[in-house]
Amino acid sequence: MQGPLGLYNYWIVIVLMMTGFYIVIARPNLIKKIVGLFVFQTSVFIFFITMAKVEDGTAPIIQEGVNLYSNPLPHVLILTAIVVSLATTALGLALVVRIRESYGTINEDDIHVQDEAS
Repeated sequence: MQGPLGLYNYWIVIVLMMTGFYIVIARPNLIKKIVGLFVFQTSVFIFFITMAKVEDGTAPIIQEGVNLYSNPLPHVLILTAIVVSLATTALGLALVVRIRESYGTINEDDIHVQDEAS
């Protein structure tokens, strides 16, 4: 049984996840919200990779005397998720540029005020 500090990957995941969640909720700036979502997504990637790690597991190459292998599928799925995450972040930033052109601000509160006024 590991102590609480032996599970440091999980502590890092929790800190990153809560930091990203806090940024999304507490900040009215749209770019900061996108950065918060990116931090949150990164914590999920670290979580899945941590869960996929097999202690004393080797690469899935058949060798003499090796009985425990790591499954490469979670790592491949996370690689795909990272690509999708980057594309989603780029799309979000492009939308923020368009919002700035339309409203003259990227502050969420100011955008709501302008929408209610019109």
